[in-house]
Amino acid sequence: MVLTNVEHAELYVGDAVLSAYYFCHALGFRMVASGGPESGLAGQRSFVLEQGAARLVVTSALGGEGEVAEYVRAHGDSVRDIALGTPDVVAAFDQAVRRGARPVARPAVFEAAGQRVVKATLAGPGGWVHSLIQRDTPGGAFLPGVYLPVDAGPSGGASLFRDVDHLAFALRAGTLLDTVAFYVDVFGFEETHQEDVRTEYSGMSSRVVQAAGGRICFPLQEPVSGTRRGQLEDFVDAHGGAGVQHLAFLADDIVRAVDSLGQRGVGLLDAPRGYYEALEARLGSLGPFPREQLQSRNILMDRDAWGVLLQVFTRSQHARRTLFFEVIQRHQARGFGGANIQALYAAKEQDATRAVG
Repeated sequence: MVLTNVEHAELYVGDAVLSAYYFCHALGFRMVASGGPESGLAGQRSFVLEQGAARLVVTSALGGEGEVAEYVRAHGDSVRDIALGTPDVVAAFDQAVRRGARPVARPAVFEAAGQRVVKATLAGPGGWVHSLIQRDTPGGAFLPGVYLPVDAGPSGGASLFRDVDHLAFALRAGTLLDTVAFYVDVFGFEETHQEDVRTEYSGMSSRVVQAAGGRICFPLQEPVSGTRRGQLEDFVDAHGGAGVQHLAFLADDIVRAVDSLGQRGVGLLDAPRGYYEALEARLGSLGPFPREQLQSRNILMDRDAWGVLLQVFTRSQHARRTLFFEVIQRHQARGFGGANIQALYAAKEQDATRAVG
């Protein structure tokens, strides 16, 4: 099966207008297309947002019934569809179904004004789905005849992000290996990383599956028992099941991106207590990244066999405190900051404790 990239991620939300405003004004995206009843999307309103090669779709229901409304009632604002690019939707769809995937929508052709897109949708191993997208006219309409182009102008300032780096899933306990097997057996992903994390109170097991030379990357995480509930259990309960816990956006200059996010009012997770005091003892020389520069921005740093990784995490903006975002900068690093996974876990527990207090 040939897969090429994360074509887009679609979020089902309570109010697509407000969500689009947040993504554009807080995270630097630009609206490029919209759809609704006037364009053939019955009962819903959708906006297509882009920044670099990263593409998001935010969709809300126009009434209290239907798939979108029911999904939002069950999960809150959440990623519903992680669409995957492929040069041949029919072949990829047929192969995935033969391997055990459940079809949601069979291949359909969307054509208008000389532009052609083929789309099909398969159920994922949780409540999410994976659309398969074949673009025969690259650079054309998002979905010809269904979405209308929008000239919303620039987002304001230079782009903060270049692409989607990965989407991380929080799973129910005991489902990690089955979820890994789904992506390996059905879509032909490769399992590339394994990490087990323990904090003072809880922990998790993580596996990473990748395809398309790493351009499609899903860290999958399940909780392990501890002395108290961890942030993965909290996510699954608040979300009403497993789902995308965070989207990671790839930046070329994380310091500039973080500074811009702060000016736009985006809150960031505080690093765990003592993190920066131990940074040089753990990593040695920090090179061109002064500790004070990292600490003042809550940027985490790690090093693997290939290079250096910088990352920072936002606080969730959602009422259920579920979905949040990551900004990541890679200097040849291929991993996900093994030590920082534990730091994120501890930081999320600190944030939850502060919220309760």
